[in-house]
Amino acid sequence: MPQSQVKTRARMHVKSGDTVQVIAGRDKGKVGEVIKVIPKSSQILVKGVNIRTRHVKPRQDGESGQIVTEEAPIHSSNVMLYSEKEKVASRVGYTFTFTQEGRKVRVLKKTGEIID
Repeated sequence: MPQSQVKTRARMHVKSGDTVQVIAGRDKGKVGEVIKVIPKSSQILVKGVNIRTRHVKPRQDGESGQIVTEEAPIHSSNVMLYSEKEKVASRVGYTFTFTQEGRKVRVLKKTGEIID
């Protein structure tokens, strides 16, 4: 692959397990938990958001086909972290205090609530 097409890993403002609110697209306003983070393409899977239906053919004799609903990835820029206490979406800030692992602590800008 040419050098111009190689994607670099983007630093993401959300992590798996965070509660986020969708701020753009068809599911705007929905709140859900991040199931999976895909840093290579800056996408995330959010529970109950961007639901797609897939028709699955039967694999064995006697088995019937199915219609499966599953979440499809959305871009991480279309979500904001959500505070369950204050019921408000907010940007993320990083404080100068560190966790035991040596990482900066994430804080919601609007509420000052510590995430990690």
